[in-house]
Amino acid sequence: MQTLTILRPDDMHLHVRSGAALRSVVPFSARQMKRAVIMPNLKPPVATVAQALAYKEEIINALPPNTLFTPLMTLYLTDKTMPDMVFDAAKNGIVAFKLYPAGATTNSDDGVTDLFRLHDTLQAMSDAGLPLLMHGEVVDNLVDIFDREAVFIEKIAKPLCEKYPDLRMVFEHITTQQAAEFVCQADDNIAASVTPQHLLMNRNHLLVGGVRPHHYCLPILKRETHRQALLQAVSGSLSHKFFLGTDSAPHAQNRKECACGCAGVFSAHAAIELYAEAFEEANALPKLQAFASQNGAKFYRLPENTDTITLIKQTQQVPDFYAFGEEKLVPLRAGETIAWRVVDE
Repeated sequence: MQTLTILRPDDMHLHVRSGAALRSVVPFSARQMKRAVIMPNLKPPVATVAQALAYKEEIINALPPNTLFTPLMTLYLTDKTMPDMVFDAAKNGIVAFKLYPAGATTNSDDGVTDLFRLHDTLQAMSDAGLPLLMHGEVVDNLVDIFDREAVFIEKIAKPLCEKYPDLRMVFEHITTQQAAEFVCQADDNIAASVTPQHLLMNRNHLLVGGVRPHHYCLPILKRETHRQALLQAVSGSLSHKFFLGTDSAPHAQNRKECACGCAGVFSAHAAIELYAEAFEEANALPKLQAFASQNGAKFYRLPENTDTITLIKQTQQVPDFYAFGEEKLVPLRAGETIAWRVVDE
């Protein structure tokens, strides 16, 4: 039996919702992860320090007893985010601001309409050392949904790097060869998170044999050539620029399986095991620890975790659903198997 012990991972991109839904899902992440960068796209969005600190308290109160899990809080960047809010955030332990182009994904209606009008705010972020976390898609309806990330690079990301060369940025949940190449060619103040679904699946997993709504996420799954490019990026010579960010995004089953289903894949139930599958496919299991436990901590200027987690090469069966408050939550690989398992201590 093959075993793999690594430093306990951090999830640098996580959605945990609020209320009963939060209480249902946060224990999954707390079992595997030491820290998680919490996304702020609630309704209303988490856009002030006071809202973020209250949300952090709600997350902590939802944790199982004796759980050592730290939520790292972010603020939702809006057209009204002012420079003084940036410096206040830095003083209060906020780790980043999140850019949602208005209308790009779930609960993004309050997002930024024109990023380059926020010059003073972006400069304040650069001065304060707070990263900008980018949902890297344009929202122009004339741009094909499969091309929105590539167009974002040319229209937004590259000009942003030129105008703010010291601004630390994370290209979140990248999905394309163009994004991987952009990050590799950029300075070390630019990094990227990568999800398990984009390392393991291509758009055939969404569309062939009928639409599979629980594989629908934004950015959408891409061609196999892009998946292979991501595998090469996380395991190649510049792999230090990439780190674990599940983008685990729970939605109730009835909100996924409907005429206008929500975007999001729930992977927190078996995140590190799914990544282990991807790294094993890439013949890069020795690089999993850096990706999962070290690269993100370094970018966010956090100490590395000192405790460990052990995986064994042993098949586990994934349930058809989990409780999600009073609803049902269908996880990635529901009713199927995963090749790795975390050893319970």
